[in-house]
Amino acid sequence: MSFLLDTHFALWVPINSPRISQEARAILLNPENRFLFSVSSIWEIAIKKALGRPDFPFDPRDIRRQLIANGCDELTIESRHVVMVDSIAPMHKDPFDRILIAQAMVEGITLLTADPMIAKYPGPIRKV
Repeated sequence: MSFLLDTHFALWVPINSPRISQEARAILLNPENRFLFSVSSIWEIAIKKALGRPDFPFDPRDIRRQLIANGCDELTIESRHVVMVDSIAPMHKDPFDRILIAQAMVEGITLLTADPMIAKYPGPIRKV
């Protein structure tokens, strides 16, 4: 099965964060699963790093390298993803989350998230 990592998983997977649930770990450790990360997640990480927040120690270059080294594939943003955003109910205002939802819908892959707000959307979303 293919999974698109929500941005927090893109941050947590490379550092093997204790915030990853047991259910998520089982999915992540299953060798039959394929994992993708979105360019939008790297963009979001870059924006947060540029803000210089002391509580955000992540470097987008390192995160991208580590995700690729861990066998994750990069999913670019295409216009077919972008046009799907207008079909998504405006429950969630975060544009990065909205493009992830659209990408999962268009690509037919499951968005892996820990965010309860994202989990309210219909479509291929799995909250763990």
